Amino acid sequence: MPGYHGCVCGSIESDHRKMSDEVKLYAVRGSPFVCRVKIALDLKGIKYENIEEDLTNKSADLLKYNPVHKKVPVLVHNGKSISESVVVIEYIDDVWKGVPILPQDPYEKAVTRFWAKFIDDKCMPAIFKVYSSNGDEQAIAEACEQLQILENELAVKGTKFFGGDNINLVDITADFIAYWLGVIEEVTEIKLVTKDKFPKLTEWADNFVNCQVVKEILPPRENLLAFFRKRFGKA
Repeated sequence: MPGYHGCVCGSIESDHRKMSDEVKLYAVRGSPFVCRVKIALDLKGIKYENIEEDLTNKSADLLKYNPVHKKVPVLVHNGKSISESVVVIEYIDDVWKGVPILPQDPYEKAVTRFWAKFIDDKCMPAIFKVYSSNGDEQAIAEACEQLQILENELAVKGTKFFGGDNINLVDITADFIAYWLGVIEEVTEIKLVTKDKFPKLTEWADNFVNCQVVKEILPPRENLLAFFRKRFGKA
């Protein structure tokens, strides 16, 4: 059962009142969306049962707990299921105290939700389009436009993370950009994020993947390289 093992981003205080809760996570190894939830759980110091799914042969429980999307991650807390990674993270932050993942101030919370939604609705589809189109120039331009918006936000904030001195919902939502994207870039040789073009984003990614709680959740890079080489037909 994964749990907190320390993080350079801040101290953790487990909510002992919740220790008797039954928490299960339906997951797939190597998924950035699952890793988002695992990071949030570890930040809060929550012990949980990790249940690996085979998406080619989905379990009856997964279909029962997420009948709409039939996807992971799904968090089951005392028999009640929550799906969609960002929604799950917000639930975790609401239920368990300790290190906050979203700000308490209503305005700051709304802004945080805005940027998380921007990453999922704008950045991620644009990045996926680059690699599904084998590096189409227009797709690259569109992805860089979205990434530049994130670069600008980091420059305006002038902080280590989108969450300030510590990671928050926005940083966690951007885990694919921080880690998985670099692996895909290496395999395909289609580079989007360079230090010259996106210095703030590059620095942020380094800080994020080296945060202790994040580092312990991320899948081994060699496993991802093997997966994406197979996916993109690279020897």
